Amino acid sequence: MNVAYWIVAGLLALFYFYGGGVKLIRSRDRLRPMMAWVDSMPMPSVRAIGTVEVLGALGLILPPLTGTAPWLAFAAAVGFTVLQGAAIGVHLRMADRKVVLNLGLVVTAAVTMWLATTWW
Repeated sequence: MNVAYWIVAGLLALFYFYGGGVKLIRSRDRLRPMMAWVDSMPMPSVRAIGTVEVLGALGLILPPLTGTAPWLAFAAAVGFTVLQGAAIGVHLRMADRKVVLNLGLVVTAAVTMWLATTWW
């Protein structure tokens, strides 16, 4: 189970670390081609989401790696599940039916939650 956790959580962390970092440093105009929803939110909110994603990615990796508060990995996975649930809601509200990636991330985060229970 530990190997499975590191594979799944590592991929999820890479995805969110990149996606969150992009939200933190790019302008609205540079985000728009990848993320049409940025026009419906103020930039401070986009930056806050990016911050949450980067911190969550670190939360998936650092606690189990260091052995300090490993339950934080579970909490980060729960947070990503909730985040993607909200993202699906935003996409559907905007009449954007392209939610396959979001559904895949919900499933991946749920699997990570289950695998993270081995750390406590």
